[in-house]
Order: sequence, then structure tokens, then C-alpha cells
Amino acid sequence: MDYKIGLLGRILLLAVSLFLLSYFILNGAGVFAISLFIILVLAQIIFLLGYAESSFKKVRQFLNNIKQDNYANVYPVKFDGTDTDDLHIEFNAILAKLKEDQAEKEANYQYFRSVFQHLSIGLITFDEEGKVQIVNTAAKRMLSIQQLGNISEVEKINKELHIAIHTLRTGGSELIKIAHPDGIMQLSVYVIELVLRDVKFKLVSLQNIQSELEEKEMEAWQNLVRVLTHEIMNSIAPISSLASTVKGDIESKIDAHAPIDASDLEDYLMAISTIEKRSEGMINFVSDFRSLAHIPTPKFQAIRLKQLFDQLEVLLQNQFDAHQIQFKKSIEPQDLILFGDQTLIEQVLINLIQNAIQAVEDSVTRVVRLEAFIDESGKIIIEISDSGKGIEEEALGKIFIPFFTTKKKGSGIGLSLSKQIMRRHKGNIQVKSKLGEGSTFKLIFNA
Repeated sequence: MDYKIGLLGRILLLAVSLFLLSYFILNGAGVFAISLFIILVLAQIIFLLGYAESSFKKVRQFLNNIKQDNYANVYPVKFDGTDTDDLHIEFNAILAKLKEDQAEKEANYQYFRSVFQHLSIGLITFDEEGKVQIVNTAAKRMLSIQQLGNISEVEKINKELHIAIHTLRTGGSELIKIAHPDGIMQLSVYVIELVLRDVKFKLVSLQNIQSELEEKEMEAWQNLVRVLTHEIMNSIAPISSLASTVKGDIESKIDAHAPIDASDLEDYLMAISTIEKRSEGMINFVSDFRSLAHIPTPKFQAIRLKQLFDQLEVLLQNQFDAHQIQFKKSIEPQDLILFGDQTLIEQVLINLIQNAIQAVEDSVTRVVRLEAFIDESGKIIIEISDSGKGIEEEALGKIFIPFFTTKKKGSGIGLSLSKQIMRRHKGNIQVKSKLGEGSTFKLIFNA
């Protein structure tokens, strides 16, 4: 209110001065009087503008304080009920609120930075130019560094890691071996691409999974030893028993100087023949094991899936006809091309289709499907489905273990071999099955 009264008073005073100036000019007053009033009018105009500007200056100063994050200024308050006093109260309230928000924002930043630094997973963020914003303690420990200014410095530490960080896109991951003073580490590298305030940057996570891999490796070895021991003992026990029986019988004949008649010879021949067959079984078993351990390195080439599917249909048509199986194949798009080793991929598909044929032998509806398509993430998928009875839940977790089989006849290495081949192609194999509803094996090839 005081501002309005002051402004109105100055306007009225200026109006009176202008009126008197006009009066003196019209009535021919002296030059001195007229000049005096002109100076007076000009002075009043200047004071009026200065008075009007005074509040705007305070507003500009207030806005500049906000722009510069300067919330320490306090505007004087006299609590006299004037407009200026009210304006100062509002300014101080706004600055106090902004200061509180800034303090809370800083506290949150420090909290998340502290969490970021103390995570056991290594984290690095860098922009498009490679400038590193944050590198936490775990990442420094894994890379054996004190500081990281630019992501290009990683190349000096490990070239594979540097390539992975730059080539991986959101959701991509890779396993990298890296030398460390404490020993070799297996790092799982995961990348996320983010945009913050129109600035692109990458968040890279590094997780040392060496201990987990060693644990899984030990578990795999234990399972393998268990299976090998079981299979070898099953074969050796009857061979040893039979050989011991024959040896004892022959020794007793020799000690008694008793003749060996034709029936005894037939028994011995039968025993030797049985030992021979079980020995051949052992040799085949070891041969299967050797093939599982020596998968050739894939020779990558462009594979036209339509042509491959047609070849498989021709190859297996006699079996489909013999078992009255309806074979359905589909490819979307028709010209879909996969990069891989055609011989190895064909071996995997033949193995899975053969399994599907055996799965539907006792079914009323006998259908085997072979499909290929590109999923929403751009990966090439090949699915082999059957209308069989399905796989029991207990067996689902074991079907990829070497030598495990649910069939009466079978070595139990087919699926293990298929999984190994898919790993060599940097892909994966998954199975989905439900009793009474058939099974679906999915081959996943990363684009």
C-alpha cells in the first residue's frame, strides 16, 4: 500500500508541476521561472522512474540469486505491513524453500553416490566422447586402477573388455577373462544406454563371477564323475563277475585234470562273447564321451533356412511316413538367413527332430513342427515342437546333463552335444514342456 501511495503522490506532484509549467508558458512568464519548472519537471520524472524501478530491481536481484543458486541472501523485514515488507517476506520464504530443496537434492545425491561407490558390482558411466563421470570402488578394484578419466584407458588394461564396452548395446552382456593381481577373474560385462537431458551416456556394470563359475564347474565335474562311475561300474561289474566265474571253472578243471567237453566250451564261448559285447559297449560309451568333449570350431557361413528345412524334410520323410507323422514347417520371413556352421546346426536339428519323432510314437495325434522367425528383440529363433506326452518336470532340469536320458535306448549325449554346439554359436537352447501337451525346444541365435 505504501508503494502505491508513494507512486500516486509522485504522479500527482508531476501533474501539478506540468500544469504550472503550462500556465507560465501561456501567460508569458519569465525565462528563469519557465526553466526552473522544466528542471523541476525533469527531476520529478527521473525520481518517478527511479521509484517505479526500485521494486523491479529487487525482483531482478531475486531472480539473479535463483539463477546463480545463491539462496543465502536475506531481505530485511520490518513487519510494518507495507508492500515492500510483504514482498521481502515472500522473497525470503521462496529462497528458504529453494535452499531446503537444494540441500535435500544434495543429500540425495550424496546418498546415491555413497551407495554407488559401495556396491560390490563394478559400475562405470561415460558419455559419447568417452569421458568418465563416475567409476565406483568395485570397478577400480577389478581393473586394478586408482582413477579413470576416459573409457579409452580401459584398452591398456584389457583389449577384449574395451571392445565389449564399446560394441555392446542395451541389454547386451559378455563374459571377459581379465588378469588381476589376485588371479584370473571372469567378468560379466553388462551395458545400458541412457539419455539424460539430451546427453547420451553408457552405464557399464562389471561383476566378477569367477567363484560362481568355479562352483558350477565343480558341480558339473561331480555330476560327470557320478555319471561316469555309474556307467562304468554297471559295465565292469558283470564283466568282472563273469570273467571270475569262467576263470574259477577253468582252474578247477585244470586242478582236477578233468577234460573240457563241448558243452563247457560252448559256455565259455558264450561268456567270452558276452564279455566282448559289454567291452564294445564300454568302447562306444567312451567314444560318445570323446565326441562330447571335442566339438569342432564352427565355420560360419550364410545358411538359407528354407533350403535347410527342405533338405531336412527330404532326409527324414521316410521316418515321417513310417510312423504316420504329420510334419509342418514354417519360416517368417521366407528368405531368413542364419550365420553359423551348417553341418553343426543340421546335426542339432536332426537330433531334436529325431527326439520329437520318438516322442509322438505312442500319441494319437502325431505332429512335429519346425519353425523359424525373428523375435521382438531381433534374435533368430528356431523351434521344434511335438504333440507327444511331454517331459516330466523332474527330468526337465536334467535333460542337458551328459549321459542323462529318459529313453530305453540312447546314449544321453544328444542334447548335451546340441547345447555345446549352440554355445559355440554364442546362442542357447531352451525347452518348454508340459505333461500331455507335448514339448518345444527353442534354439536362440543372438543377432
